[in-house]
Amino acid sequence: MNIKQLFQSFNLPSLGVTSALSVGVALTTLANVISVRSTLALQQTPEPQAILMLGGNPNREEFTAEFAKKHNHLDVWVSSGVDRRTATEIFQQAGVDLGRVHLDYRAVDTVTNFSTLVEDLKKRDISHVYLITSDFHMSRAMAVASVVFGSQGIAFTPVPIPTEGYPSESEVRIVRDVSRAVVWTFTGWAGENLHPRYALRRAIAERDAAPIPEPS
Repeated sequence: MNIKQLFQSFNLPSLGVTSALSVGVALTTLANVISVRSTLALQQTPEPQAILMLGGNPNREEFTAEFAKKHNHLDVWVSSGVDRRTATEIFQQAGVDLGRVHLDYRAVDTVTNFSTLVEDLKKRDISHVYLITSDFHMSRAMAVASVVFGSQGIAFTPVPIPTEGYPSESEVRIVRDVSRAVVWTFTGWAGENLHPRYALRRAIAERDAAPIPEPS
């Protein structure tokens, strides 16, 4: 399902004629902006300039560390993965220079995996990344990335991690997160604090982000 098809799945008639027309025009404009900026990013930067891994499954850091070894000219961003100490150990054991690894814990969900890192990537003139996450999560990640990154002129090349025992994510979850991503493009707000478990997710992220104590 491409970005225009996702936008078409929104229930616009329920908004009333005038509102539906306004939202429809806005979504069409956004879809065209995303298409143009994504295409330009790929044309200008056909090869990825960095690696972005989305947290959420313990084996993702191990896969990403090995992937980073094979692409040793690229920096790595890890968005709210395992705790800082564990992540550091995984990359060290894989022989990855920690100077290349950026552990970021601002995200609390898939939408904020992208929205919290947009400015960091743009400041470094990064317009194309490898996107790493589990295969069952990749459809939703790509849909959100298409809106958040695409609207900012950042392209991505998906690298799914094979997994077993996880069901594919529902279209409802994908449409929900794309809706939030669209709101973010217009307002800068991703809606993460509306989730009933937001406080717990934020607390976990802050715990995991804690600096590693210096040895005594």
